[in-house]
Amino acid sequence: MRAVLRTQLAGVARRPARMLLTGLAVLVASFVVYATVLAQQITERSVLNGLAGTPEAVDLVVRGGVLDAAQLKRISGLPGVAEATGRAEAGLDVDGEYLSLTADPGTGPLSVITLTEGRMPAGPREIAVTPRTVERLGLTVGATAKADAGTGEAVPLEVVGVVTPRDDFGFQGYAPAATVAALTGYDVLDRIDMRLDGGADPAVVRDEVTTVVAGPVADGEEQPEVVIGADVRLDEAQRAASEVTQVFAVVGAFVAVAVIAAGLIAASTFRIVFAQRLRQLALLRAVGAGRSALGRALAAEGILTGLVAGVVGVAGALAVCHAIPPILGAVGFTVSSPGFPLLPALGTVALAVLITLVAVLAPALSAARVAPLEALRSAATTGAKTGIGALRWITGLVFVLLAGGVAAYVAVNLPGPDPEQYDPLPLLLGVIVSGGLAFVALIALGPALVRPVLAVAGWPLRRLGPVGRLAVGGVGGSTRRAAAVSVVVALGVTLIAGVLVGGASVRTLADRELAGSAPADYELTAAEGTPLPAAIVDSARNSADLTRVTPYRRVDAVTVGGLEDVAATDLSLSALPRLADLDASSGSTDDLKAGSVVLGRFVADLAGLAVGDTAVVTAGKGREARLTVVAVLSDMAPLHSGLLVDPADLTALGAPAGASGVLADAARQGEDARTAGLQALRQASAGQPGAGRPGADQSGFRVTVLADQRDQMNAGLTVLLAVALVLIGLTVLIAIVGVGATTALSVVERVRESGLLRAVGMSRGGLRTMLTTESALYGVIGAALGTLLGVPYAWLAVLATGVNAPLALPVLQLAVVFLALVGLTALAGVLPARRAARVSPVSALGTE
Repeated sequence: MRAVLRTQLAGVARRPARMLLTGLAVLVASFVVYATVLAQQITERSVLNGLAGTPEAVDLVVRGGVLDAAQLKRISGLPGVAEATGRAEAGLDVDGEYLSLTADPGTGPLSVITLTEGRMPAGPREIAVTPRTVERLGLTVGATAKADAGTGEAVPLEVVGVVTPRDDFGFQGYAPAATVAALTGYDVLDRIDMRLDGGADPAVVRDEVTTVVAGPVADGEEQPEVVIGADVRLDEAQRAASEVTQVFAVVGAFVAVAVIAAGLIAASTFRIVFAQRLRQLALLRAVGAGRSALGRALAAEGILTGLVAGVVGVAGALAVCHAIPPILGAVGFTVSSPGFPLLPALGTVALAVLITLVAVLAPALSAARVAPLEALRSAATTGAKTGIGALRWITGLVFVLLAGGVAAYVAVNLPGPDPEQYDPLPLLLGVIVSGGLAFVALIALGPALVRPVLAVAGWPLRRLGPVGRLAVGGVGGSTRRAAAVSVVVALGVTLIAGVLVGGASVRTLADRELAGSAPADYELTAAEGTPLPAAIVDSARNSADLTRVTPYRRVDAVTVGGLEDVAATDLSLSALPRLADLDASSGSTDDLKAGSVVLGRFVADLAGLAVGDTAVVTAGKGREARLTVVAVLSDMAPLHSGLLVDPADLTALGAPAGASGVLADAARQGEDARTAGLQALRQASAGQPGAGRPGADQSGFRVTVLADQRDQMNAGLTVLLAVALVLIGLTVLIAIVGVGATTALSVVERVRESGLLRAVGMSRGGLRTMLTTESALYGVIGAALGTLLGVPYAWLAVLATGVNAPLALPVLQLAVVFLALVGLTALAGVLPARRAARVSPVSALGTE
């Protein structure tokens, strides 16, 4: 055993590049695993250091229960208390926009803001706002705005300063606690922060503060508690860090998939390496090495490969992650150093060893069964196996049946529209289990599936001449190797296809819902629901900053089929492009005309109406319309209404002649154009009758920026999909590394073949093209299998969620992914192909 082991390790020492190629995928996986650990360390430390909302100077905090200004005054006068401030918050309607007004002392160590322009508010009706709030609401220093804190009375507030808080969300204002209390009419504080004198005993002061705030409490209320400021800061930071932990738990799931991919690649490369050394292994058998000793020696070689790959991967991750803080610091971002978490580093190395051990076992045992007579062959390797045995066929078919059975169970139990108390988790887990079983079946049956896919993909290549035919033959001549590499590519493509298809379905659902709730960039309405003056509509239509100005009317309380308090509107579906995203589950909205009605799905379900039925719609006394249902929408009708009717029918139901509201789009793209459109609508309503109504802007009319809703949802979906694709990219990266390593090892294995092709007249360029095309074919096979597997399971997962999302197929995106994977796998084979083309025919033919 020792002699055999020394022989194998000596071979590794003579050819370290071969070990590097064999463990390259494991090295990348180790780098990814440990880099993820370090990234979490950086994020959590940065959160703990910088995301606590309580200032460092706060020594004690009173929170919970009912606190007021009288208690704040008594606490401020206690011995040992240097200063105390009350925290409170009020939600204000300022010129038709939301403003969160927070109590803050403005100066001193207990303040959470920094003055950047003007002065701090001191008067009873003065406030300071953040820079983004200035941009969004136009509240510059010196401006006066009317604010309603829910009391029904609009109070003028003067902006006297611009301040910078820790986080600027674009709707924040700050003022003394007395100003907040005066606006709300409630002398209530959320909490009290205290800074103590240098020589004060925190325990003594805490007891005295507890005595001040102690007292009888009403039913359902709690007694105020006094806590240490440092504990509050730690609790705030840990709550933020817990969110980071949850995020990295999701990241860990994707990293686990990447680790599995690395194991599959490692197993494939070990098979290739051991096949290349078949004659050497047979010689060892011929001189007395037993099968078990040879198997253990090969396994030890795999363990050594994993150890080296793990150590190099960990070292690389340390170097990169420790370089991040100074690089970001140079451009103004401060993040913490990750340190050197030793246990995760050892665990990553151990994981790399385990991956390679598991990956090497089957190839090692297979190689150890080589017959001693193989040493007498003239070739150093044997022909690659192209088929699979009966046991593998049976195993693969069993997993196909299991995957199909689980998928059928999910399909039979899919929920209908708007299921009540539906928990999607069991069926989603069923989809994951079925997908996992299908992937195991793909691994087992992969060599059998390569040939039909290759027959289709290789057809055009064969027509391109000898180089194309040789490339197809090279892949087809070793279907096991092609399958081993392609299934890893297929795993990545399956996940990407699932994300793209699921994302397209959810985005289509979001567009459909937004078409009803936010069909335009802006909506202008009167605060009390009264009709808009015609002059507003005319002014908006004449503005160069607005386009597609669309007035509509609305009746808020009609009865249809016994269902009361349903809103009806006569909004024209052809007036705004986004209304084309509305989806009719039955019928057609194009058939809407006088005497007909389009119903939202909820109204149709509750009223028991379908296309072709006659709906009796009533509004008030003596107003009735009998309308034929021509379409039922998949969601609600536009603008949160239940009915969409012709203008003549809405007039018959008592709608006034004037418009209830106006929808409009910005005339141009971009944030500046959107701001200009908003100002144009406000100017259109300025000076019209209705000024001074509470809850609206200064003209008495409310302008809502509906585009913000779309932007928020679209941004959320885009970020979610981008993060998912980046994480899945880890698996794709390892797959591409595997393709490169496989091609490189294949080049070594087929040196004589390459030399023979050069000797019979193939040019260097032709040989490079042939080998690069072989690499690309790995991508073609994997991308085809992954797409065929990913799309159906993505659709099944969308249906299992029960969110009534349509099944979408993003053909263009899938085609881009397909071509990108083929291009990347081809690129992975460029360097090995160039290396093969540089070897002279004489040298190649002389290689064993």
